[in-house]
Amino acid sequence: MHTNASNIKITNPTVLFDGVCNFCNTTVRFVLAYNRAENIHFSPLQSDFAKQLLAQYNLSSDDMDTVVFVQDNKAYTKSSAAFQIARHLIYPWKALYYFKYIPKNITDWIYDLIAKNRYSWFGKKNQCMVPKPEWRERFHE
Repeated sequence: MHTNASNIKITNPTVLFDGVCNFCNTTVRFVLAYNRAENIHFSPLQSDFAKQLLAQYNLSSDDMDTVVFVQDNKAYTKSSAAFQIARHLIYPWKALYYFKYIPKNITDWIYDLIAKNRYSWFGKKNQCMVPKPEWRERFHE
């Protein structure tokens, strides 16, 4: 049975990330550590949940070169997503949010440079990260 993407209702901010990327997985663990409110949830881009949520926001599930952050019925990508995620972290990391005032073409260029090279610079896994048991309820699959 196929679930209609429009039926997905998320109540917590949600990060969609490349589940086989070592850099992305390290970043997810970083967010888990510094999101003290424990309100951010996660899903690998490779999951059915993420594919349905991407469809709901008219984003391609073929694009694994961006993180997607969904909050308050809005989807953010690339550097905009990173800055929105930073808002949910403790200081000093929360201050990264203010980099959003740098022109988007510059911050997205830096984001794209890292995204394009992430596998060669940081490596890649054969399968998606398995979250620790204490984090399991914050992951959608």
